[in-house]
Amino acid sequence: MCGRFTQIQSREAWLSLLEGQAERAIAWDEQPTGRYNVAPGSNVLLLNHRDDALHLDPVFWGYAPPWWHKAPLINARGETAAESKMFRPLWQHGRAVVMADGWFEWKREGDKKQPYYIFHRRRQPLFFAAIGQAPYGQAHEKAGFVIVTAASDRGMVDLHDRRPLVLEADAVCAWLHPETSARRASELAQQAAMDAQQFSWHPVSRAVGNPHHQQPELVEPVDDPLC
Repeated sequence: MCGRFTQIQSREAWLSLLEGQAERAIAWDEQPTGRYNVAPGSNVLLLNHRDDALHLDPVFWGYAPPWWHKAPLINARGETAAESKMFRPLWQHGRAVVMADGWFEWKREGDKKQPYYIFHRRRQPLFFAAIGQAPYGQAHEKAGFVIVTAASDRGMVDLHDRRPLVLEADAVCAWLHPETSARRASELAQQAAMDAQQFSWHPVSRAVGNPHHQQPELVEPVDDPLC
């Protein structure tokens, strides 16, 4: 996890929850984003703070430093990222946020895997903690980002043992601010993360396994899982 997520609402649905926390250098846009199946290896609008304002920049989902000769990584464990060789520089200087509505997980049932869609129980916009190669908005060789993950609990672990680290809206700008220390960011990752009780989930069509599928029906519950 996390291998797929959705960005369905307009950017204003997310940014309205941050109003008053920070200045924005982001054009007003009420058009729905309409991405029902965001996959690794694609560009994602990444919320970040630089030049005293919030920005949205298209950034590649995946990260590989120059010495890494394997496939780009797409996730980082929140418990260890701040101290790891791979992710420590990103934790210190490249904190960002992915705006999302929900995400998909696959649960093995027999010889097949059933996808589930996970979302806030009140359908609130979500903010996934992320780290990446800053400064954003500039070209980098092998530039990209990863989503920070946390351990699942309280029922959600039945779907997968990891999940995105979802920040409460009132902690987003503190997480993003360049003056927030790496230590304080680690505290926010523990203290300001939503717990599993705030989410609901249901089985969805296996069509979500194909990233070319982007129809709204991908997030709708299905009556006959595994079909």
